[in-house]
Amino acid sequence: MTTAANNERRNKPAYGLAEAARYLKLPGATLRSWVVGRPYPTARGGGQFKPLIHPPARKPPVLSFWNLVEAHVLRALRADHGVSIGAVRKALAYAETTLRIERLLLSKELRTEGGRIFLQRYGELVDLSASGQMALRLIFEDHLKRVEWGEWMFPIRLYPFMSSESTSTARPIAIDPAVAFGRPVLVRIGVTTSAIAERIDAGESVSDVASDYDLQVNEVEEAVRYERAA
Repeated sequence: MTTAANNERRNKPAYGLAEAARYLKLPGATLRSWVVGRPYPTARGGGQFKPLIHPPARKPPVLSFWNLVEAHVLRALRADHGVSIGAVRKALAYAETTLRIERLLLSKELRTEGGRIFLQRYGELVDLSASGQMALRLIFEDHLKRVEWGEWMFPIRLYPFMSSESTSTARPIAIDPAVAFGRPVLVRIGVTTSAIAERIDAGESVSDVASDYDLQVNEVEEAVRYERAA
């Protein structure tokens, strides 16, 4: 990673673990294991899985926007097949040493040959059938469509899923470090989803909130649905 990339605001601490898990609709324990690691039993007592995501601040762990994107991509591997942290680590190491792609989970190479080889390697490591590998590729592609890359080939915007179970292709919500300090906003107008949900929780009607922000009623409902979804 270049010095310029290290100084990029998208690579600066911005999201606590609980906040990041809520934005990504991930179980908090899952995200913690990817960022902090987790213990596992062995015949000699126990071991420790090393993290897959390396935040710019560790005590306590505070993720960057780019870390959010990495977790979003890892979510694709977890979706229907479950994540083997060991297998993912081996596949990422393969991409870095053999394909010479640093931080593959942030790279636009995921949309090209590098990503195909990575998925093939991962499928072999977790013993997926041919149909399982095909399903994984489709899930992976759905996740990558929700990441927008800039001219320097790094992610600049993420369109999170509306809920943990969502498979919709709609992208009404965006997370962009250049907008609202990187908090989720409605794409069309840039107002934060939390601001809308707070007003609804305070007893205001959907129609009044929609009128104040020049939104459609369904946009207000989408913001609330995203904020309250598990």
